[in-house]
Parts: sequence; C-alpha cells; structure tokens
Amino acid sequence: MKKSILFLGAAVGLFACKTQHSTDVEMDKFVSNLMAQMTLEEKIGQLNLPTVGFDVTGPLLSKDVEQKIKDGKVGGVFNTYTPNAVRKLQELAITQSRLKIPLLFGYDVIHGHRTIFPISLGLSASWDTALIARTAAAAAVEAAADGLNWTFSPMVDIARDPRWGRVSEGAGEDPFLGAAIAKAMVQGYEQGNLSNPNTVLSCIKHFALYGAAEGGRDYNTTDMSRVRMYNEYLPPYKAAVEAGAGSIMTSFNEIDGIPATANKWLFTHLLREQWGFKGLVVTDYTAIAEMISHGVGDKSKTAELALNAGVDMDMVSEFLLDELPALVQAGKVSKAKVDAACRRILEAKYKLGLFADPYRGVSEERAQAELMSADKLALSKEAAIKSMVLLKNERQTLPLKPSQKVAFVGALVKDQRNLIGSWSGAGNWRQAVSLWEALKQQGNSDKLLYAKGCNLLNDGALRNQLNANDGQIELDSRSPQQLIAEAVQAAQRADVVVAVLGEAFGMTGEAASRADIALPNHQQELLRALKKTGKPIVLVLMNGRPLTLTWENDNVDAILETWFAGTQAGAAIADVLYGAANPSGKLTMSFPRSVGQIPIYYNHKQTGRPRNENQKYTSKYLDESNEPLYPFGYGLSYTQFAYSPVQLSATTLAGGSTITASVTLTNKGTRAGEETVQLYIRDKVGSITRPVKELKGFKKVLLQPNASQQVEFTITADLLKFYNSDLQYVAEAGDFQVFIDGSSNTNNSAAFELK
Repeated sequence: MKKSILFLGAAVGLFACKTQHSTDVEMDKFVSNLMAQMTLEEKIGQLNLPTVGFDVTGPLLSKDVEQKIKDGKVGGVFNTYTPNAVRKLQELAITQSRLKIPLLFGYDVIHGHRTIFPISLGLSASWDTALIARTAAAAAVEAAADGLNWTFSPMVDIARDPRWGRVSEGAGEDPFLGAAIAKAMVQGYEQGNLSNPNTVLSCIKHFALYGAAEGGRDYNTTDMSRVRMYNEYLPPYKAAVEAGAGSIMTSFNEIDGIPATANKWLFTHLLREQWGFKGLVVTDYTAIAEMISHGVGDKSKTAELALNAGVDMDMVSEFLLDELPALVQAGKVSKAKVDAACRRILEAKYKLGLFADPYRGVSEERAQAELMSADKLALSKEAAIKSMVLLKNERQTLPLKPSQKVAFVGALVKDQRNLIGSWSGAGNWRQAVSLWEALKQQGNSDKLLYAKGCNLLNDGALRNQLNANDGQIELDSRSPQQLIAEAVQAAQRADVVVAVLGEAFGMTGEAASRADIALPNHQQELLRALKKTGKPIVLVLMNGRPLTLTWENDNVDAILETWFAGTQAGAAIADVLYGAANPSGKLTMSFPRSVGQIPIYYNHKQTGRPRNENQKYTSKYLDESNEPLYPFGYGLSYTQFAYSPVQLSATTLAGGSTITASVTLTNKGTRAGEETVQLYIRDKVGSITRPVKELKGFKKVLLQPNASQQVEFTITADLLKFYNSDLQYVAEAGDFQVFIDGSSNTNNSAAFELK
C-alpha cells in the first residue's frame, strides 16, 4: 500500500508541472496508472455524489459520510461551498483516504452565485449571447472563489408550456436561439480551459426533453417522435456538447416508455456514439431511486439499468454504491462499465487541475475579493436592463418624467426577497436593491408616493404551501379592502400610477407548475380599482414565466416585463422607468391569451385546414384567437424602428453558393435604441411537413436617432438543413421564404429557390 501511495504522489507532482500543456495521452496515462491501483470498491466510490449541507461554521458531516470519504467511497459532494467548508471536506479526501483522490464540489449556480443575475428566461430575452457568456463567466469566478468546481447549469430544455415552473431556468421555445445560448453559457463557465482556477465544469441539463413534460407538470412523462426530437428539442443539447460541456445530467421524465436515467439509446447510442460526448453523466437528484416509482424494478435493478445505460455518477441516492459490487459479481454489470464510468469522473478532476491543487487556490482572501465585487454588480445591473421587455406603451406613458408625481403601488415595490428569483443558490436577498430603495437614491423623493395596495399572495392555502418551503410570504395586518383604498388615495394624488405586481419567487422554478398563469385575483382587483381613478397606469411585472395578461393589455397604459431581475433589480428597473436606459429585450417564449391555447409557440406546423374565420371547418377556437397575446421575438422600445422590404442578392441558391438577405433598419424616433433584427426562413415544401417559419439568425443593432443601417444575413444550404423521416440531416431542393423583422409576427419577406 505504501508503494502505491508514493507512486501516486509522484504522478501528482508530474501533473503539477504540466497542467497547462497536458494532452489527452498524458491524461490517459495518469488516469490509467491511478486506476491500476484502485480496488473495485474504490472505483464504485467515485460514482457516488452525496449531498452535504452546512452552516456558517462549516459542513455538517454525519459520521457515515465522513467515513465514506475516508474509505474512498465518495467521488464528489453536492451542496457544499465556502472556502472553510470545502477545505474541511477536501482535506479528509486527500489526507485520510488511501489514494488521496480529490473530491468534486458541485452546486446549482444557475443565474449567478453570490451576485445574482436575471433568471435564465430573462437573460435569454436580451438575445445577447456575449452578455450571457459574461454572466456565466462572472458566476464561475465567484463559484470557484467560493470553493466550487462544478455547476449544474446550463438548463437548455426547450419549453413551450408556461405552466411548467422550470421555464424560468431556460431560454424559451426556440431551438436555434436555445442552441446559441447553450453554447455561450458553456463557454462562459469553462472558458475552454478547465485548469484555469476561475472556471467551473458545466453540466447540460436535463437530458433529454424535460421541457416537454405533459400538462406542464414537473417530473411528468414525455412522449414524442424522433423527428420532433432531432429537429425541435435536441439542438441545444447538441450545441452544448459541441461547445465542450464537461458533463450532462439525466432528466426525470421517461422517453419511449423508459425513464431517461435508464435509457441506453439516449446516453450510449445518441449522446456518446452519435454525438461523440466524452464527459461524465450524472443523474439528477435521486433519479435512480425514483425509477422504482416509475415501475422498472427494485433497487438492484434500477442501479443495473442506470449504469448499463451510460450513467456515471449517482446524485444522492447511493444505489450504485450499495448495489454495484453484487451486480458485478453476478455478471449483470461488467467491470468494464464500472471502469469507464470511474475513468470519466477522474478525467473531469484531471482537467480541473484537482490532482495538482485539490483546493484550486481557494482562500478566504480570494473569496472576499471576488464575491459581489463592483464589476459583477455592474454586470448584474447591465444584464437586468437588457433583459427587460417593454410589452406595451400607449401615448408614450413611459419613460416617466422627473416632474411627474408618481404613485408606486404593489407588494413588490419595497420587496427584496423575490427579486433574485428561484434557483438563486447562494445569493443573499437582503443584499438585493429594491425598486423603492433605488428610487430614493435618485433624489426625487418629493415626487414619490407609496402604497402597498395588496399582499403578494392572499390565497392562504397556496401561501402556506410556499412558506413551508421557505417562501417567506408575509401577510399585512390590514384587510384587502383597506390596502386597495390606500392605493386608490395615492393614485388620486399622483399624475401616473406604477403598479409593481407578479409572482412570488416560489411560484416558479422546480415543483412550481401552475394551472392558472394569470396574476392572482387580488392583484387584478387592485388594478381594476386603480383603473377607475382614470390615471395612467404602468404595470411592472416580476415573474418567472409568461402570464395571461389579456385584461391588463386592454386596460393599462404601459407594461414592462422585468422578470426576477437579480441583485441589482431595483436600480435597473428605476433606470428603465425614468428613461436613463432604453428597454431592448425581446420575448423568447410566446405569451398566451389564455391557458386553453397552451402549448403555443411561433414555429408550429400548418394544418391541412388553416384558420379561416369565414369558414367553419378550419383549425381555430370558437372562443379565442389562435394567436398569442405577445409573440416570440416581440418587444418594444422608447424609440421606433422601421424595416425596409427584404432584399436578396439572388433568388437561386445552388452548389456551394450563398445568398445575402438584407434590410435597412432605421431609427425613426428621438433617442438612441438597440434593436434585435431577426431572420426567419420557411421551407415551403418538404419530404416531411415543415414549420410556418424558423429562426435562423439574429443581430443586435444600436442606432442613433434618424440613423439607418443595412443589416445582412448570409444564407447557405447548411442553414436550410433538417432531419428527415430517416433522421438524415439534409437540405432539400425547393422554394423558401425569408423573413426579416423585429419579431416572429411578420410578413416582411422575399422568396428564393434551392436547386
């Protein structure tokens, strides 16, 4: 045993000298030498990812977990961070385990670590992949300084059902945009060099199709054709793999009647054989154990199915740790399968530089310098501003004027707790800047009126349910009628009313599906009472999903969607409301008019009987429009943009040629503004039916007043490819239509033919 330890020590020293120039060959040699010294039990131990909670003084270790670390039966730890806590656990592994193999430290760093950025759906509304990459890089720096080396992000699930609470974690309904954002986030977290101690290992989730859960209900089943998978749901996962993501997480849903965590086609044939993924696969929280409830077997059987499907690491359930020794002995799982899983985990640790420095330079001094530093707070504000979407602005109600007396009304005006949203991880809501605090800092207090107007949530049963899970929703001692009366009095004294309403953070995110996605009834009652005053009303929304806002759209003067905007939410909202910043966000999920339209998305298929209001037997509702309230890609500005007709450099695309599609964009307003110009293409005839249009490009353009710019997109045959019924990736000859405009709802188009 002593010789083995000394040999490994020499290997660690060699690694330290060559970290920056190591090759796959050197990594393979190092890992092979290490695995040659490992027992079967130690290899299986690397597959174990328990959760260890902690308090301010350090990790709370049960004797059992501590002993498992010493015995080499833990490969990584979930939910532990801070330099003190990480060092305490890592020291156990590298000083008291036989082979001194360092631990991975993973955590849900979703939209920031300590500095919280807008929720992921909000970030996607910026359509700014460079900005999104910067937020991921900043989150990685903070997480790494706080002792982490692995984040369970990005979530790249395509989602077209806003009832599903986890839409807040993703990039919306479109595979092209989703793929671009997935790539940006992976690059932001990993920077192409995991040995850099300011990076973290990314984890693509949830593989696969989790966003298509039936009924928008979390953890529910998913069922779809392979053609739909490949064309509409798989592209963001594939883009993240191609961007170099180091790990991927299983999803809770089933696919083709098999839970994803046991789906060999998904992880072995698709992910590894077709896509060439070399990283590690980790389950979601207790996903192996939950397969028992799916009805595919007992503890032993589910462990067998998971490892044979291609799973490498078991988050929390410890089924692999408990069952694999007997399964290997019985021949139900091969030693080669265990070796392959162990190798991928050790390779991740090697790439992270953990064998050279198990602590990756973590210290209290480094954490103090990086956590919530001035540059990260500034980035949080920038990201919040760019994520906001102006949904309505009648009679130029916004921006507000400094001379106006404004009544700020609503439960979220002074709120801090909800600003950082769900999945805010290590963020401290007490450090978030409220809207009211930001307004007072602007120094115009004599023009500000305030009334709470309503509780955030009056529904007692729902409030109790959320508070049981740390919802922290407080109930005002005054009656709803008293709160509304106070708000009406404030409105009557004001020139304009700003109502700040929406969801509690616990109403979105995991296990937060909603059958009714309207504003809560009592918030609507407040708006109706304010409407009766005759004063202009601005509705500021804080929420984690598209809402049904038909009455609000018809009755208030302006609507600003701010999502849950993060640590600097209040400062960003104040800047947008008063015009210091011009909103430029565009929706990445369609807002339905009513829940009966769900699922609703712009890139749908056409039917054989398209909607015709003058004919009975066509595809439509009797009581509702087919169209969303606000479509994908939609968002207004404080200035006005005009698009020229689409121009094409040619009307025929053949061989290796290209076509340039262009428009002239003009700022016809009186202030500078940024516009996201969007390119859509329709394949008019295909061997399988094709969507009415698909996003194929976008560019952000900043224009001064009265300025114009030609915006060009290059169309190639590759841009026209799709998966046919044989799952071949092809571009088929025929007629195409090109659309360029400021949203998906456009007819500004030109036509060309692919020869």
